[in-house]
Amino acid sequence: MVTYTHTAPAERALHDQVNILPRRQLLVVFATLSATLLITFIDQNGISIALPTIAADLGAGETISWAGTSSLLANTAFQMLYGRLSDIFGRKTIFLTAVALLTVADLLCGLAQNPAMFYVFRGVAGIGGGGITNLAMIIVSDVVTLEQRGKYQGIIGAMVGLGNVGGPFLAAAIVERTGSWRAFFYMLTPLCAIAGIVSYFYLPDKPPPDSFKASVAKIDFAGSFTSTLGIIFILIPISGGGSYLEWKSPLVISMLTIGALSMVTFVLIEWKLAKLPMMPVSIFQNRVVVVMLIQSFLFGAVYQSYLYYIPLYLQNAHRFSVLESAAIYVSLVAFQTLLSVLSGQYISRRKRYGEVLWTGFSMWTLGAGLTLLYDRTSSRGVIIGPLILIGIGVGCIFQPTLVALQAWSAKSRRAVIISNRNFFRCAGGAVGLAVSAAVLQSTLRGHLPSHLSYLAESTYTLPSDLNLSATDMDSLLDSYMYASRAVFILQVPLIGLCLIGCLMIRDRGLEPIDDETSVKEKAEQSSNSDGSDFGTEPQESHFWERQDPTEARKSVSAA
Repeated sequence: MVTYTHTAPAERALHDQVNILPRRQLLVVFATLSATLLITFIDQNGISIALPTIAADLGAGETISWAGTSSLLANTAFQMLYGRLSDIFGRKTIFLTAVALLTVADLLCGLAQNPAMFYVFRGVAGIGGGGITNLAMIIVSDVVTLEQRGKYQGIIGAMVGLGNVGGPFLAAAIVERTGSWRAFFYMLTPLCAIAGIVSYFYLPDKPPPDSFKASVAKIDFAGSFTSTLGIIFILIPISGGGSYLEWKSPLVISMLTIGALSMVTFVLIEWKLAKLPMMPVSIFQNRVVVVMLIQSFLFGAVYQSYLYYIPLYLQNAHRFSVLESAAIYVSLVAFQTLLSVLSGQYISRRKRYGEVLWTGFSMWTLGAGLTLLYDRTSSRGVIIGPLILIGIGVGCIFQPTLVALQAWSAKSRRAVIISNRNFFRCAGGAVGLAVSAAVLQSTLRGHLPSHLSYLAESTYTLPSDLNLSATDMDSLLDSYMYASRAVFILQVPLIGLCLIGCLMIRDRGLEPIDDETSVKEKAEQSSNSDGSDFGTEPQESHFWERQDPTEARKSVSAA
């Protein structure tokens, strides 16, 4: 039986920030959000291509991976907090705060004089970037109806894809032209500042009626502290275990223990103490929401792994240049962008999302399976084919799952459900990268010839000054191929589980759940249904069972 969760009185008392805009104003707001998101993802992904240059300049060859790790950790740790802060202080205030953080962080990254400074400032950039991503999605949910949300969320997804692939190209062009990695951050700083100024003037604002002191009193400080502590102390050893941290070391064991205890404490606080919890435990009473959050964790892990390890396969096993690898990867992002827009249009027009999710996970699973055919001699066409299928899948999943989650959640919880979904996706990405790294390193060590075992330390980049015979070079490249294939094998069951999870998701259309009264009505309908395993209500259906939305509304009203 599906349980429709009740919202707490404190949540229902929050000021309503819904502000459906006329088309002309909506286009301006949406252009502002899209441009800011594009800058954010250029910042997040652009530095990947500049890391070797940064490492050489700052003397950070052995620790440069922390540039990405610190940003990812900070991004993940603050995801849940942003949703509730925007409920308390208003969307615009928190969005502008996030933009300001990213602006300052990019400037300080460009001025960093040592590795520690750079990693700290990348962490601040992660906090700002995560807030922009979260708040952009939440603001969209405020200014358009649920029926139209798919169309606009699809365009948001397109900006994510463009930023993911455009960032490395832009960074490469700037570094090559100026000879300095700092120029990349100096370019981003004024762009972020301009985005903040435009956002200040054009984003709608519905400030909270409470005083600042009263608003601060609503913050879940205990939950914020324990969740941040738990996430950091769990993800640091997971990200570094087996590389710069020994799995059996006292430090790793201690951090994992502290992290686990902190997360248990966090759950207890959210369950029993917090008046406005960042992660209301009651959302997990709804089986459909639970399934979609698990899917978010899994496809976050798979997507982040592909983002890092497909280019790595191209550069190591095929010896392609960085730019050539990025050009091949564009095929995935291009179809991700296209299908993100098309799937959003479909959902808004048909007011259904079930078939989109099935199509997305099916294509993604098929593409993931076909990557197992990759080898050292695969032609560019053979490589691009599966990437296109994966891109189609990603485009049909990233934003449509967000629309589906909102359709299954009370309106007063849309900010919280978006933040928690993004948290699960980011946490999945962090864990997925760590597990994939461990698999890659272990497989590489196991396949390298004994006299080349020293190259196991060069997991991610082959030394440029190698002087090997043709036979040894073939053995080395074969080892990198085996390691890459092991990572690709790992992704297939993960995304396959997401596909299986669709069996438990019912398409209830885009009729919003307004308040506790409608929740109770729907719960009663569920209990009076035919008693199937997944609690399908009579008015709900699989995607292949068409139904007039008007009739669905009548059935709800008559309950």
